[in-house]
Amino acid sequence: MTTAPSERTRVKRHPERAVYDHDEVLAILDEAFVCHIGFVAEGHPQVLPTAYGRIGDDLYIHGSAASHMLRSLTEGIDLCVTVTLIDGLVLARSSFRHSINYRSVVVYGKARLVTDPFEKMRAMAAFVDHVVPGRWEEVRTPSEREMAQTTVLAVRLDEAVAKRRTGGPNDVPEDISAERWAGIIPIHTLLGTPVADGHTQAGVECDLSRFDGRSGPRRAMFPSLGGSDHE
Repeated sequence: MTTAPSERTRVKRHPERAVYDHDEVLAILDEAFVCHIGFVAEGHPQVLPTAYGRIGDDLYIHGSAASHMLRSLTEGIDLCVTVTLIDGLVLARSSFRHSINYRSVVVYGKARLVTDPFEKMRAMAAFVDHVVPGRWEEVRTPSEREMAQTTVLAVRLDEAVAKRRTGGPNDVPEDISAERWAGIIPIHTLLGTPVADGHTQAGVECDLSRFDGRSGPRRAMFPSLGGSDHE
């Protein structure tokens, strides 16, 4: 589904790299682990990294109820959420032409405080399963006390845009004949061998097959509460 850009999401620098397809925006968000949230609070600009989860067109962030960032965002101020994936280093024959292949998403909007207990618990499941698919059903759910200590915010993805760069270097013709290496150095995120802590019981293993196809869309399921997944 392609959405018309708003004045804030219209890409002006390298517009050919803009991606207004909503499904591609969601795919990038589903593949990344960390977002950066930019906002102005008490007259000071701030950009802070945090984990996140997604259910449908809602992006969820969470943290301690004492968090200054979360308290500021509940006041209805404008925010900007960014996510970036690095796919490769682009080496050209001149220093000026070097670049990076990337996929990124920028989301504009305001945060909504999640107060409904069902939605809040589903968001917590989304946080866990976003990083480790299927992990939520394997571990203890948060207690009432832990939930009371946690603030959850939702940001709608109504005003979001992606941008990407692909391909090799854009050398000028006079540089191409130079005897210098040029091309792409791909970058991949790889999982290492799991290392159990000292209290894991013998025979209990970490199944890495759950990460197969992690870059595809994933759903945060919470069957014990019933309801749909809102995808």
